[in-house]
Amino acid sequence: MTWDTYCISTRFEAAGPATFRMDRHYFVHALSGVMRLEADGMRWTLPPARGALIAAGHPVDITILSPVATASVLFGAGAMMPRRPLVVFEVSPLCRELVRVCRAWGETGDRDAYATQAFAMLAAEVGMLALTPSLSVLNAPRDPALRRALAMAEAHLSEGLAFDAVARAVGRSPRTLARRFADEMGQSWRDTLRRMRVIRAMELLAATDAQIADVAFQVGYGSLSGFNAAFREFAGCAPGDYRRSLAPR
Repeated sequence: MTWDTYCISTRFEAAGPATFRMDRHYFVHALSGVMRLEADGMRWTLPPARGALIAAGHPVDITILSPVATASVLFGAGAMMPRRPLVVFEVSPLCRELVRVCRAWGETGDRDAYATQAFAMLAAEVGMLALTPSLSVLNAPRDPALRRALAMAEAHLSEGLAFDAVARAVGRSPRTLARRFADEMGQSWRDTLRRMRVIRAMELLAATDAQIADVAFQVGYGSLSGFNAAFREFAGCAPGDYRRSLAPR
């Protein structure tokens, strides 16, 4: 028998961005590894601590930052209606356990009342979690100069490029570039850079076994205390606690 709601478990190698569009609402969760999602002018990192609920027909650019194992649940008609086309949120222990259980049932095959109830519980839990979107999001600006500036910053996070040098490289005056950052990013260059560093640190903590001090250095922090403070302010927990939260339970 073919089912409306089912789970697909897949492994992907690291790869550049590709556009995905599904014919039904779906929930995607990285069991291991890290993905990056971009849609609607925003960009999210998706380590095992987070999941994404994506509306049917909505295009999403997905970049595989490291080899990942994913579990995606495709929901049948009437199962749920996302409040927005794409929402990324922190997954709960209950959500992780329900995903683990639902992986047993694909699009075809036998299924009992327990399976039906498990999918219904997962849909309810995902819908509830989606009401609180993750703060780990970065705007994807429309201005080509801003996009180039962000790309430069991302490529040199450990070095800390001077803002004036970045402005010259993208053909803007520092004042003009600063104004464009405020308009499109909703924050200053310094705040954007701090957010990029912590988000990148989250990716490294999820995808590698690097020591926390090495992660801090790779994202541009000269002191572990400064990195820990910035990480805690943004993520609400210490880097070590964040990494431990990603471990299978």
